[in-house]
Amino acid sequence: MQAEPCVRRTACPPSPQGLLDTNVNVSNKCEDLKDSLAQWLNKRSEAGIQPHARQRGSLRFAFYGRMSTVEHQDQVTSRHWQLDCASELVSGHGAIVAEYFDVGCSRRRTWRGRPQSAALLAALGDPYRGFDAIVVGEYERAFSAGQLLDLVPLLEQHGVQLWLPETNGPVDRHNPTHRALIMLLGAQSKREVQRSRFRVLTAMRAQTREQGRYLGGRPPYGYRLVDAGPHPNAAHARWGRRLQRLEPDPATAAHVRWMFTQRLAGQSLASIARALNDTAVACPSSVDPNRNRHRSRELWTL
Repeated sequence: MQAEPCVRRTACPPSPQGLLDTNVNVSNKCEDLKDSLAQWLNKRSEAGIQPHARQRGSLRFAFYGRMSTVEHQDQVTSRHWQLDCASELVSGHGAIVAEYFDVGCSRRRTWRGRPQSAALLAALGDPYRGFDAIVVGEYERAFSAGQLLDLVPLLEQHGVQLWLPETNGPVDRHNPTHRALIMLLGAQSKREVQRSRFRVLTAMRAQTREQGRYLGGRPPYGYRLVDAGPHPNAAHARWGRRLQRLEPDPATAAHVRWMFTQRLAGQSLASIARALNDTAVACPSSVDPNRNRHRSRELWTL
């Protein structure tokens, strides 16, 4: 029996229409992949910015600033220059999203002793606090002596960075250079306060003793304020600022002399007060009621 010839089967070459269908399927799968990737990215965006993304320029900063006095400083100006320095420091790393600014607080007060810095510390424990780091515009505005070294461990505990212009970025207390710089800045800040206090008190004593100037506040009972001429500073004198000094008040000075005479003669304070009330001498709060609204304005007391 003659064997049938072996026929080798080969795959038929794909038709042009088949190639087209295959390309369409691949294209559709790529589009589906792109859509899935886009959906995944959108979900991540809605869920919140991840920490590693913030490190690339999306850090949220809380700004802290401070000014010492209300009478001798402009709050708008002081806040603006501190905020400007802080904004320049964090530019390219994130944005300032919250502000804490203390007014009328000495730098010698601890952060827990200032209203706004205390509120900032209280926010550290809130998981929804809304900021990742703290930035200040100048070291001396925020800290004195060793305050910063005491504060940094608390910030690290809550995962919050502290940025300073003097360190050109976040503070690293484990860096010997940063630690030495912080100690130097703290000593300098404390020295500035001590030097200013010494200069001011010494100048005030000289002005009172040598020039007879009265430096402010309510005049004591028995005295009144009188004009003492133009201010010695030419710039202040040009806009009309004048000096004041104390002189005995004709209406009450005699009572003060009598009180000192009685005291030197051995009379007690109680007997002096009783004698003043018996003779209907007006008490200080009655003589100057506008400056003594918290007093009864009726009688002399001890």
